[in-house]
Amino acid sequence: MSVKSAERVLRVFELLSQVQHGLTIKEISEALSFPQSSTSGLIGTLLKEGYLSLDSTKKYKLGPKLIQIGSAAMESLDISSQGIPHLKSLMEDVQETVFMAVLSEKELVYVAKIDNNRSIRTTAQPGSQKPLYCTGLGKAFLTFMPDRQRKNILDNIELIPITKHTITDKKILEEQLDNFNELGYSIDDEENEEGLFCLAAPVYGVDHTLQAAISVAGPKERMIRQKDYIVERLIHTSKEIAVSIGYTSMNS
Repeated sequence: MSVKSAERVLRVFELLSQVQHGLTIKEISEALSFPQSSTSGLIGTLLKEGYLSLDSTKKYKLGPKLIQIGSAAMESLDISSQGIPHLKSLMEDVQETVFMAVLSEKELVYVAKIDNNRSIRTTAQPGSQKPLYCTGLGKAFLTFMPDRQRKNILDNIELIPITKHTITDKKILEEQLDNFNELGYSIDDEENEEGLFCLAAPVYGVDHTLQAAISVAGPKERMIRQKDYIVERLIHTSKEIAVSIGYTSMNS
C-alpha cells in the first residue's frame, strides 16, 4: 500500500469515528474530497477485510476488526491501567478468575483478564467479543445503562441460545435486569458457557456514566459456596476503580 493510500485509509477511519450513523461512499468521498471511483475501491477492500461494516441503508461504519485493535490499545487507557491493580487484589481475595469489559455499540469487549492458579477454561480473552444478553458483564451493562439505550439494544438483537440455560424470552430477561438493578450486580448462570457462573458489577466514571463492568467467574458450585463474599468484594472493587478514574459520589 502506498503512503497516499495509507493516509486515505486513516482519514476514512477518523471520519467514520465521528459519524456513528455511518456514511455512503458518495458522502465519504465528498467529505474527504477523494475521487468517488478510488473511494469505492478503498471502501470495498476495507469492508472485505472487516475494518468497515455495511448496514441496510448502504452506509458504512467502523467494522469489528477495529474493535479488536482498539481494545488492545485500551491497555494504555485509564480504565484499564487504573483497574488492573484492583482486579488483581480482587482475584487474590476470591481466588477466581476476574474480568473487565467495556461496551462497543451492542457488543461486549473484554479489556482485562486476571487468571487465578485454578483458572477455569473460558473463551473470554482480552480483545474478544461476547453478546450482552447472556454474559454477566453484558447484563451489567444492560442493567445499569439508561433505559432508552437498553430498549434500543434489546429491540434490535435476537436472543440466540448459546447454552440450554440461555434466556431467549425478552420479557423474562427484562424482568431479570430489573431485579439485578435492585441487587446492584448481575448474574450469568451457565447462560454463555456450561458450568460457568459469573457475578458482575458496573464501574462508573467521572461524569457518572457507565464506563466498564467487572466480573468474577468460576465453576458454579465453587462460586455459589462463597457468593456473598464474592459479591461484597466485587462491589467494593468496582467502587474503588470508579474512584480511581475520577468518580465522586453525588452526595460528597
